Amino acid sequence: MQNIIKDHLKEHADVLESIDNDCSEKIMSTAKKIINVIANNGTIFWCGNGGSASDSQHISAELIGRFKKNRIPLKSISLSSDISAITCIANDFGYDEIFSRQLEGLGKEGDILIAITTSGESQNIINVINMAKTKNINTYALLGKGGGRAIELLDDYIHINSNSTARVQEMHITIGHILCDLVEVGLGIN
Repeated sequence: MQNIIKDHLKEHADVLESIDNDCSEKIMSTAKKIINVIANNGTIFWCGNGGSASDSQHISAELIGRFKKNRIPLKSISLSSDISAITCIANDFGYDEIFSRQLEGLGKEGDILIAITTSGESQNIINVINMAKTKNINTYALLGKGGGRAIELLDDYIHINSNSTARVQEMHITIGHILCDLVEVGLGIN
């Protein structure tokens, strides 16, 4: 049992170290893009499935609520949050459309979509990225494993070099918190 604990912690530490080495520039450029979108009265849209849905809600809430400092709310919406919209769309149009249909109605040119996905293979993620492209919405993602089909469609992405869903998700929420901190500092909230 102790070996299981040690193995998880070591793997977590190894993947975390790789983020510092491999992803710092991408994290900074993503934060700058978010800052620019917010400064131009745009909206940050987030989405994901399962644990990534929870992460999309969590990070969105940090922006619209607050991360470290009391401040004005920032325009941030998780497309994974509205269960009535999700179940209506899934029932009437299919599960593959739950995010794209919402983005079609809410998004506008100059906004940004940030998909959170461990595999990059979910059809609803592919569809929302394609919808964003038709509306001239910037497309970013937090990815894992090999990046899947999504990696070829995105304007930019942060890729976690791990095949462990647990480690990828742990890094995604860590990066989400870093992005929130960078956005608050970049907007002059410190």
